[in-house]
Amino acid sequence: MRSGTGAPAEGAARLLAAAGLALDAYVHARLAGRYDVITATIGQGLLFRVEAALAALAALLVLVVRRPAADAFACLVAAGGLALLLLYTYVDVGPLGPLPDMYEPFLTGDKQLTLVAQTVAVLATGYLLLTRERSPRRHRR
Repeated sequence: MRSGTGAPAEGAARLLAAAGLALDAYVHARLAGRYDVITATIGQGLLFRVEAALAALAALLVLVVRRPAADAFACLVAAGGLALLLLYTYVDVGPLGPLPDMYEPFLTGDKQLTLVAQTVAVLATGYLLLTRERSPRRHRR
């Protein structure tokens, strides 16, 4: 971890990001079975399991690896999940290629929990990416 006054804030951001991603993973894993009946070529339950796995991996990476690539991956997982949650809540896009129609025009308690968790993760990982100290460039001779 960096020295200086940013270290406690960085640690807090990492914990918030990991907690948000872990909660996202838990909700998606818990709900996946309910959505196995919604299928096209790919089932919605499988997509929920993939989201759960990616969010769990991102939570571990943001805590353990502590590199910009891991923080960026975590941010992309959280932001992608949040974007899809909002899209399929407010827009009926219908089936897209092999993806089923996942439109649900209401915010259930699980959706609200995931929305908050993903938003916290996006903000925390965004903070990590924007406040990272840049190492001085080496001069080539």
